[in-house]
Order: sequence, then C-alpha cells, then structure tokens
Amino acid sequence: MSTPEETRKSFAEGDAIRDAGLTTPENIIRHDDLSYGIHGKWNLMDIYHLKGVEGCQKTIVNVHGGGWVYGTKEVYQFYCMSLAQRGFTVVNFNYRLAPEDPFPAAIEDINALFTWIADHGHEHHIDTKNLFAVGDSAGAQLLSQYLAMLTNSEFQKLYDLLIPSDRIRINAAALNCGVYDMRAWTDQSLDGVLEAYIGERREEVLSKIDTMKYVTSDFPPSFVMTSYCDFLKENARPMYEHLKSLGVPCEYRIYGAEDREDVAHVFHCNMRLPEAKECNDEECRFFEQYIR
Repeated sequence: MSTPEETRKSFAEGDAIRDAGLTTPENIIRHDDLSYGIHGKWNLMDIYHLKGVEGCQKTIVNVHGGGWVYGTKEVYQFYCMSLAQRGFTVVNFNYRLAPEDPFPAAIEDINALFTWIADHGHEHHIDTKNLFAVGDSAGAQLLSQYLAMLTNSEFQKLYDLLIPSDRIRINAAALNCGVYDMRAWTDQSLDGVLEAYIGERREEVLSKIDTMKYVTSDFPPSFVMTSYCDFLKENARPMYEHLKSLGVPCEYRIYGAEDREDVAHVFHCNMRLPEAKECNDEECRFFEQYIR
C-alpha cells in the first residue's frame, strides 16, 4: 500500500526528469499566481495564451492529476503551455490535496475556479461560451464528477455548493488515463492515497463520488483516452461505453503499444514524446468541433 508521502516523492522525481530543461515557449504569454479563492497557494492559477491575443478566445481548463495527494500547476505548466500554442487560452490551477484536505476540498476548489471564470474570465482572454476541460488520472475523476454535477441537478443536491451551472457550460472535455467508477475502484484497490482522500466516511463519500450513477445524456461530448501501458487502462473503455449508451458524443483512443513502456500513464504530459503531440493534437481537434 503506497502512502501519500511515497506517492509524492516518486511522482515528483519522475516529473522532474520528464521536464528537465524545458522552458516557456517564446510565443507564449503567461500570467502566474492569480488568485481564484480563499485558500492561499492552493487557490492560485496560471493563465497562458499566445502573444498578440486580443479579446476572448476559446479556453481549456486543466484539472491536474496526482492521486488526490500530489500535483501543482508548476508540474503541468509545459503541457498546458503546449495546449496554448494550439490557439487556446489555458487555465492551469492548484487545488487542495489530501490527506491535509480530504474530500470534498478538491471539488470545492474546482467549483470555486469555475465560479471565478464565470465572474472574471472575460478579463483574462477567456471565452466563457467556448470552454473546454481536460483532466488526467485523479484529475480525470474529479473533472468527470464536476461535469456530472454541472449537468445533473439531482447530483448537485448532494453538495452544499453554489454551482454556476446557469452561467458555465463546458462544450467538450478530454478524460485522460482516469478512473471513473469509484465504487468499483475502491472495492478493487483501496490503497493509501485513495484512503487518504476518502477519509473515514467511506460510504458517505462514495455515495457522493459515484459519478457513473449521475452521468446523463447532458454530459459534455468527451474524448476518452488511455495507453496500452497505463495502469488505469481498464477504466477508460467502460466510461466511453457508458457515455455512448447515453447518446453522449464521444471518442475513445488507446495510444502506444504493449512494448512501449514510455507511453504509459499520463504520457500526454511528456512534451518529448511524439505520441503526446499526437494525442494533444487529436484532443484539440475534437474540441474544435464544439466551438460555438
């Protein structure tokens, strides 16, 4: 059973190797450490866009991964700036992590971020009528949960949150290397990091993160991806099939090959991999179909 401390150490070492030597692209403007909420460094965000941008433009919000216990916007900056190079404004933000801040802190912060976008996005080149979202690993779980909350009023009632569903609409999303059926996942693998996130109120929390139960046909069009060497690979197709059964426009992709261990979990964040470029290009092309 891995602990949050072990997870943080191993993930940080791998991310440092992945991003060594990378710098801000010359054609990108970045606005760092903007505040969207009340929780200090955990409620800071960066916004990236191409130089010369005027007015509001199509926007991607990134919900980072890290097993609910790890991750910051700094870890995702180069991935997010690569998306901005494809012609989007990109919002890259921190949220509170377990075990210091277990469920529902992360989802509260995601809601605060989207509320801030509804209130202030137009001041930062964000087109609130053309919002898209990406999330990977635990971030894909959190994003899928929040998208279900935005599009299902019954799900919203489980939370003491003012969700801006009348002011925010996500046109399409990319769910990358994630886990979605949390009840089934906890039955199979209640490891140290997931236990740190859920806390002691297991059944109560599971009833509130049982996203698959609350997904409806109003869920945004979704690009669901994984890789052959992703340890969460088996979670992608069931989510895709579930969305498809509800009539939600969706695509499913699996990248790499059985012998390509470098194309593994969240490979799309590795700016040195051709497969990352292919995946990110395809996701952005998917989003382009849903610009209003």
